[in-house]
Amino acid sequence: GPMGIKLEKPSLFGHKLDEREFYWVVVVLMVLALIVVHRVLRSHLGRAFEALRGSPVASDCMGVSVYRYKVYAFLISAGFAGLAGSLYAYSEQYISPNSYNFELTVLFLLAVIMGGRKSRIGSMIGAAIIVLLPKLLDDVELFRYVSVALAVVVMVSAVVAVRRQRSTPAQMAIPVVGSIALAGLAFWLQTMTDWRLSIFGVIMLFVVYYLQDGIVGFVRNALNLRRPKPQIDVAVEGAPPSDAVARAADAGGSDEVLTASGVLMQFGGLKALNNVDLRIRRGTIHGLIGPNGSGKSTMMNVLTGIYVPTAGSLTFAGRSLVGRTSSDIALSGIARTFQNVQLFGEMTALQNVQVGLHHSFASNLLDVSLHTPRYRRESADAVKRGLGLLQFVGLDALAEEEARNLPYGKQRLLEIARALALDPQLLLLDEPAAGLTAPDIKELIAIIRKIRDHGITVILIEHHMDVVMSMCDTVSVLDFGQKIAEGVPAVVQADEKVIEAYLGGQADDSAASPQPA
Repeated sequence: GPMGIKLEKPSLFGHKLDEREFYWVVVVLMVLALIVVHRVLRSHLGRAFEALRGSPVASDCMGVSVYRYKVYAFLISAGFAGLAGSLYAYSEQYISPNSYNFELTVLFLLAVIMGGRKSRIGSMIGAAIIVLLPKLLDDVELFRYVSVALAVVVMVSAVVAVRRQRSTPAQMAIPVVGSIALAGLAFWLQTMTDWRLSIFGVIMLFVVYYLQDGIVGFVRNALNLRRPKPQIDVAVEGAPPSDAVARAADAGGSDEVLTASGVLMQFGGLKALNNVDLRIRRGTIHGLIGPNGSGKSTMMNVLTGIYVPTAGSLTFAGRSLVGRTSSDIALSGIARTFQNVQLFGEMTALQNVQVGLHHSFASNLLDVSLHTPRYRRESADAVKRGLGLLQFVGLDALAEEEARNLPYGKQRLLEIARALALDPQLLLLDEPAAGLTAPDIKELIAIIRKIRDHGITVILIEHHMDVVMSMCDTVSVLDFGQKIAEGVPAVVQADEKVIEAYLGGQADDSAASPQPA
């Protein structure tokens, strides 16, 4: 009821624990919880959670269900919260509805933000600050010592950061001035009684607003300390590039891998796709071209379940795609890249590819927590195959580099490697040559041809006509959401409707062929 419940002293195997014994029980459970969290975050489950935070759309298209993993995250978090709540109730020997209020939730959130949400150590530091800071502010002498120590640490970090060119003097001015001002205020105050809450609030606001990566993130950036990455065992070699993609090459069935009939995609009064028909033959490179706004990327989104078509039918390998989720479609054999690169920037190149290999894991939370032989075997296989896929696209030397630090052309290739990790029968490439230099385009063409040689069907959206015409077996042309031409590249290139769509006027004998847009 509203008056709460009084609890007896906690007992273990019939023995009632005193305060010291209960303390050690809490310590043991905390250590076990940290081990489980550490293992989960470094496993395929942790990569799925991080991918979900980085790009939900890309996660879904890699077979990692956004809905399912949001539920998993909630359940795991709720489990740890429930354990902590039960321990707290036993420590107080009393529990009431007011024991866990909204204010407590805010404090937990602040602890994570202050310490650094990307670090397990940061969360512990943040929790310690939240618990100890109010007590620290009750003792003016202790507050003076701590504020001076903090000012010294901040100034030293600032000097190191500026000397190593990690930050500019202007960027470091606010934390330096703020820490010095805090130390000066500590010696000016004679008592903390009237100022305790104000100082507590200012410190919290400063950390949340200015140190957006938390205290641990600030120290790492200032001192150029990189986040620890899972080390690749030097004894583990990547699978041969041909073997890394071989699983997707063996596909039977009819000659047509994908059929689209009368596809209509309507947004209000706008028909982005209007009665579009496509027949994609197995083992070919099928070009999909058209001016900007013609509906090409919309077609990609319809094929991968991001959009549900207003009308029409889509059939892949004998099964309808309409109404299926993006993750289900991805796991059925359709992989894609994106017009705007959708990598998980804070993850390494290898980890990005391992997200694509998420479907190869059968290990559950218990396997991960206990590091069972099944999980270790699957994890080693994922590293081996991931390195093989990176080697396939020429990125094996950059396996441990964060995706956001790769050159743009390499990011495009990494997206392709990640998509190939799904073992697709059909690969959708959305303007893979956009923004690439001539050498990068040449490398891209060679890789796409290797993919086709492995039996994988490719749908290629591209504005570089030289790329399309040199590689594609068939080309379909969209204009204002309608298919206006289809055939072999040479015939399509000379089609009057295609020339008119690209040049914006009536075609004549002197009209040039479509040029790159």
